[in-house]
Amino acid sequence: MKASSLERRNYKWIVLFLLPSFLVFLFFYLQPILSIFLTSFTKYDGFNSPRFVGLQNYIQLFGQESFQLSMKNLFLWSLIATTLHVGFGTILAFVLFQKPKGWKFTRAVFMVPNVISAAAWALIYRFIFNDEMGFMNGLIRLFNKDFHHQWFFESPYAFWAVTLTWLFYAVIVTLLVMNDLYSIPEEVFSAAKVDGAHTLQILWHIELPMCRISIGTSIIASITARIAMYEQIALTTSGGPGNDTMNLPLILMKNILDLKYGLANASGVMMFLVGILVLLLVHKAFRLNEGIYD
Repeated sequence: MKASSLERRNYKWIVLFLLPSFLVFLFFYLQPILSIFLTSFTKYDGFNSPRFVGLQNYIQLFGQESFQLSMKNLFLWSLIATTLHVGFGTILAFVLFQKPKGWKFTRAVFMVPNVISAAAWALIYRFIFNDEMGFMNGLIRLFNKDFHHQWFFESPYAFWAVTLTWLFYAVIVTLLVMNDLYSIPEEVFSAAKVDGAHTLQILWHIELPMCRISIGTSIIASITARIAMYEQIALTTSGGPGNDTMNLPLILMKNILDLKYGLANASGVMMFLVGILVLLLVHKAFRLNEGIYD
């Protein structure tokens, strides 16, 4: 009876402490999300009252070539993020975990670019890929004097130039994986060595499986960052040339500037749904709801 009374008192405190977070979620997240969903079925210009048009916005959105290419680009960028981006960050985490000579300096240098905003990086890369004074073309012309291309303004170079603005900046992945590596008990490594396991066996059968959750989380974070990627494209290619680097945030912003808020919110809903789909797929594939030792 006393234990039940204590549980009830603790329950009240739990509710009290969770209430501020619940209110913040309700007013700053749930309410805007519901508003976007509802107005995506309306014609709304921000001045007149929203007028219900059913699925017209979605039909118009799906029929646009820019939307179709943006979904293709999102798929390719998501594939690159899942393999190369997360893979690079994970490999670096395993290398740093071995603490080779100069590992602290490498870790510090690797983290420095990530404190610079995406907008600043976009402007820096405009100079890196500049045909006349850029480092990239200057390096290539050491081997091919006839190479002259404006990366951000020519197809198919623009897609890969945008990709390179984020591809190797995987410090979040590295930190997440390193955190899991450092949490593995030393006794596990000792027992494996006693049993005769060599380095690759320890890596494959112990370290990688015990980093499953952090790698899965990194994939979710990387793909959702690609879904919401705006500054890198807006400040470099603006979705061009043509629609080669078009994505959903650019479509959303263009519709807002054209005062087509209903169509813009339809784009926002698609971003939300793609994000939920990614979350569910990765959650299932990496069994994120299970513990490491399950």
